[in-house]
Amino acid sequence: MKANVAHEYGHHVQNVLGTNAKVQAASRKNPKKANQYSVALELQADCFAGVWAHHSQQGKGWLEAGDIEEALNAAAQIGDDTLQRNAGRGVVPESFTHGTSDQRQRWFKRGLAQGNVQDCDTFAARQL
Repeated sequence: MKANVAHEYGHHVQNVLGTNAKVQAASRKNPKKANQYSVALELQADCFAGVWAHHSQQGKGWLEAGDIEEALNAAAQIGDDTLQRNAGRGVVPESFTHGTSDQRQRWFKRGLAQGNVQDCDTFAARQL
């Protein structure tokens, strides 16, 4: 449950920073890249969730044993590739809106590692 809350926290940070509005504007300008922008936005929210977990644990110590594993498992289960496979369909990367299971886990871990928001710039990343 904390993993879901942390991801939504990430979206709140994006709203505060104006990232959501920028992505919406860019998607309207270039609809062919809308899914690509959506993936970057979602992976950034995963990274921000990791930042939240990092600081929550250091500042409050309120994460319980297994919370990080639960977050990583949740990320793995809701990757676009996994969802498509589990639905009995072929994996179609062009249709992704949230990223692969591996990407979601990697970006969460990236935010968790140092707790730096600056490490979460998925839009400038060479590889998601």
